[in-house]
Amino acid sequence: MSETAYGIHAVDVILRRSPERIISLSIQAGRNDKRIQGLLSLAQNQGVSVDRVAKAELDAMVSERHQGVVAIIKPRQADGSVTERDLSSYLKGIDRPLVLVLDGVTDPHNLGACLRSADAAGVAAVIVPKDNSAELNAVARKVASGAADVIPLVRVTNLARTLHSLKELGIWIVGTTGEADTLVYDQDLSIPTALVMGAEGPGMRRLTTEACDFLVKLPMAGDVSSLNVSVATGICLFEAVRQRRSG
Repeated sequence: MSETAYGIHAVDVILRRSPERIISLSIQAGRNDKRIQGLLSLAQNQGVSVDRVAKAELDAMVSERHQGVVAIIKPRQADGSVTERDLSSYLKGIDRPLVLVLDGVTDPHNLGACLRSADAAGVAAVIVPKDNSAELNAVARKVASGAADVIPLVRVTNLARTLHSLKELGIWIVGTTGEADTLVYDQDLSIPTALVMGAEGPGMRRLTTEACDFLVKLPMAGDVSSLNVSVATGICLFEAVRQRRSG
C-alpha cells in the first residue's frame, strides 16, 4: 500500500525527515528554477533517485496543482507516530499540552489547513474520529505543506470517550460554538487545553459538546454567521499561543 505526496514543500519535508519512505520521486522535465534545483540537490544528498517526466505524466498522477513534483511514498509507520492506544502516555510527557480536536471535519482541504496551523502553533497532537472525518490523502498533504508528516494525527473510535480520557490527564476541554456566552479571548487557554472545533454548519455533535468543560465563540461583527473551520482554528490556536507567551 502506498500514498501520494505532491507539491514542492510537502515533498521537501519528507525528503528531509523520512527519505526512506519515498518509493519514487518524479519531477517535471524542463523545470530548473531555484526551488526545483534545491529539491534535486536534496534528493541527491539523501540518496533518492529522481525521474524527470513530462508534465502530462504528472497531471495523470495528480489532478490538483502539483508544482511539478509528485512522490509515491510508503505510509508512515505506526511506531513513528501516535496511536489511540498510546495517546495518554504520549501526552503525559508534555508540559501544558495544547491539543486540537476536529469533530466532523470531512473536507481534506480543511484538514490539511488545520494540520498546518496546528504545527505552526506547537500543537502536541490532532485528534479526529475514525468515522465522519477527512482522510489524510494527497490533497490534505499538499495543503498541510509538510505538517502532515510532522504532527501526530490520531484517529479514535469514540471521540467523547477520548475527551473524558484527556480530562483524566488534567487537560481541559474547550469547545467552540456560536451559541457560547464566552469569547475565546476571555477563556484561559494557557492551561492544558484540548481545543475542539466542529464541522461548518452542524458544529460539534451533542456528545462532544456535553464533554466540554468550557464553550467559547469568536466575535462575528458582520453578516456572515461563521468562518471556515480552518480559519477559525488558526485564530483560536494562536490566541492560545499569545496567552502562553505572555503568561
